Amino acid sequence: EEREQVRRAYFIEKKSLRQIARELKMARKTVRKAIEQAEPTVYTLHTPRPALRLGPYRTRIDALLAEAEQMPRKQRYTGHKIFQLLQQEGYQGAESSVRAYIGRRRREQRRPQVFLPLEFDPGVDAQVDWGEAQVVLAGEAVTVQLFCMRLCYSRRLFMMAFPAQTQEAFFTGHVQAFHFFAGVPQRISYDNLKAAVQEVLQGHNRREQQTFVVFRSHYLFASHFCTPGQAHEKGGVEHGVGFGRRNFLVPIPQVADFAELNRLLITACQADDARQVDGQTMTIGAAWAQEQPHLRPLPTQDVHCCVTKAVTLTPYSQVEFETNRYSVPADRAQRHLVLRAYPFQVEILDQETVLATHPRSYGRQLEIVDPLHYLPLLEQRPGAFEHARPMRHWRTQWPPIYEQLLAKLQMADEGQGVREFVRVLKLHRHYPAAQVEAAIAQALAYGCIHADGVELCLRQQQQAQITPPALDLAAHPHLLPLAQSAPDLQLYNQLLGVQ
Repeated sequence: EEREQVRRAYFIEKKSLRQIARELKMARKTVRKAIEQAEPTVYTLHTPRPALRLGPYRTRIDALLAEAEQMPRKQRYTGHKIFQLLQQEGYQGAESSVRAYIGRRRREQRRPQVFLPLEFDPGVDAQVDWGEAQVVLAGEAVTVQLFCMRLCYSRRLFMMAFPAQTQEAFFTGHVQAFHFFAGVPQRISYDNLKAAVQEVLQGHNRREQQTFVVFRSHYLFASHFCTPGQAHEKGGVEHGVGFGRRNFLVPIPQVADFAELNRLLITACQADDARQVDGQTMTIGAAWAQEQPHLRPLPTQDVHCCVTKAVTLTPYSQVEFETNRYSVPADRAQRHLVLRAYPFQVEILDQETVLATHPRSYGRQLEIVDPLHYLPLLEQRPGAFEHARPMRHWRTQWPPIYEQLLAKLQMADEGQGVREFVRVLKLHRHYPAAQVEAAIAQALAYGCIHADGVELCLRQQQQAQITPPALDLAAHPHLLPLAQSAPDLQLYNQLLGVQ
């Protein structure tokens, strides 16, 4: 405000510098600075203030900083620790002086990072990395894991979301990316991620996971692993993760499930083909069209991207995987079974026969149950129907028409009513729920209160309605009177005794 008063007095009121200084009681030097510059000057310390007490300890600090360079990265001297050591050696100055000197020395020793511009041949190199993003999934905010693969020549990006960074998700991401690119690159670069690397050896040597070796040999690509801590060695996909997160997932998507989220991502990746990267002469899509013929062809069959585990049936016709329990059909279960865990579903097999398929749960101590699996038991033990947990949970979801049918069946025959109702529920094995509901309503309307009646209605729904062709009697004119006169249906009422 004082600077503004000075400038108004000088430029508008035409007062002299001496008069302004006398009226505002300011030094002439200060008035002159305000006249020359409207903005206040910021004080800058050009020469560091001498820290006299620190002087004898500068050499000691330099030695500690040099020693820290040879120590593990996360166990090096901090500024506060160096201050404590100097205090033990007799230093009586301020900690701020020590920190200021350490900061100045580190800035002097730090060299700016510079990188080489890289150029790739078509079909040769790709890079893979994981990232994270926030989405609203089924109404709940969750963090999803993003698998990203990027072709180095065309810069085409593939992105897919998973619940966790498991090895089966890692392999599934590869397979889907290969199909998206319509081929397999000759070499893929990675971090030293656990899904592929069992142990980091000296130099660029790695002991790879055996399952990764089998996967790699199936698709015939070579693997390359970056130096630990040197993420810039695969900077293309590092940039791709951030680009996809900022451009494909902003605003935060609200989706029903992972299938919808991944459809959104694949659509965004396809739309990105129209983008032209700065410094390039063609779009990503045009560059990929040039690169695709150089990719290796896809094998005739894909690998099963799953974890396979031998499991034992529990007394409740369930098997356990990662603390969660999955139901198995009670009439087909064997004592020893095989479980295949894919990223989004679980299969339970008896040798090569799939007995049950469930959505995979990433929670803990949960029951994932299909109530149809327990219907054979309930048909044998109908007395347990009211208290069977799978039925109690299912009853909260089924339409009211089911309760109407159950009540009528129990009224007709209390002993056999539940067993007959279980037979109706077993129709869900072969027909969609909406069709079963419609058939129950139709059977109730007809008064067919039994399973066979409901099934008959279902079969009628499946049959196509046939419209008979019009009968052409032009060649038979003597039959025309018969076609025009409708029969008297009241004759049938007389036979039935209906007035």
